[in-house]
Amino acid sequence: MKNVKNAKGFWGSIVLVIIFTVVTQFLINGGTLNSFYVNTLFSIGINIILAASLHLIIGITGQFSIGHAGFLAVGAYASAIVTMKLGLPFPLAIIAGGIAAAIAGLIIGIPTLRLKGDYLAIATLGFGEIVRIVFLNIDYVGGASGMTVSHLTTWPWLLACVVITIVVIVNFTNSTHGRACISIRENEIAADAMGINTTFYKVIAFVIGAFFAGVAGALHAHNFYIIQPTNFSFLKSFDILILVVIGGLGSMSGAVIAAILLTIISTFLSNYPEVRMVIYSLVLIVMMLFRPQGLLGTKEITSFLKIGKSAKGGVQHDSKNTVA
Repeated sequence: MKNVKNAKGFWGSIVLVIIFTVVTQFLINGGTLNSFYVNTLFSIGINIILAASLHLIIGITGQFSIGHAGFLAVGAYASAIVTMKLGLPFPLAIIAGGIAAAIAGLIIGIPTLRLKGDYLAIATLGFGEIVRIVFLNIDYVGGASGMTVSHLTTWPWLLACVVITIVVIVNFTNSTHGRACISIRENEIAADAMGINTTFYKVIAFVIGAFFAGVAGALHAHNFYIIQPTNFSFLKSFDILILVVIGGLGSMSGAVIAAILLTIISTFLSNYPEVRMVIYSLVLIVMMLFRPQGLLGTKEITSFLKIGKSAKGGVQHDSKNTVA
């Protein structure tokens, strides 16, 4: 019975996603959504992928990484080379961007994920800066001037990547491997004592997170026409980190909601450049003061729906008893 309900919920979600894709594409083609709202929508999608990928590394596995912009840059430049230099199709560019970032994640992950806390944060930050400096000095990709990229990111491709990212990470989290990652987050020493290969699972989570950051990089590169090394500084890594922290460490729903809200706030405040960062910073400070655990803490939005249903069922049951 439970499997039937899960199957119905899955196919119902697929139908809703398809309807949402078609309706939104119709509004874009019809001009109902102007370029400002379309760019905001695309930025939200890219940020959701970035937040979900970092959520797996920090929120689920508990590894404090602040070099996510490096994987974003690797995916962006790798995909741009595939389309602009090699002339290959955009879908291959997305896959190439993800694979290139995953390889970078594996290379940096194996030696650094034995570190913990601040030491790991410094190591990943150094990786992100190394990537930026390398692209800054490679003339093949434009160096400091940047690389011109065709606009190939479309709404169906973007939404498909968002859905795939969320589905893969949620299923990984709910699997045996995900439980092992959560145990590492809660107590790495105890997890190691129980026979869990902590280094292996940390590297696996790191590589998966890096892969989807690379996918986001491919979508980013082919949405903004030009990519420059300055777009991938450590400040970009902190922007992605804020999405995960504000949403709630350990909550996929929180990361998605935070990505949507903060992208909208940042976009609409762009009309006020003088006070934009002041207002944005105040929002973050107020959030940390009154809700330090994030929007949803470690819970998912589905848990609140279940609580609501159980409370409703309890009220009905009590009313029946009263009548009886």
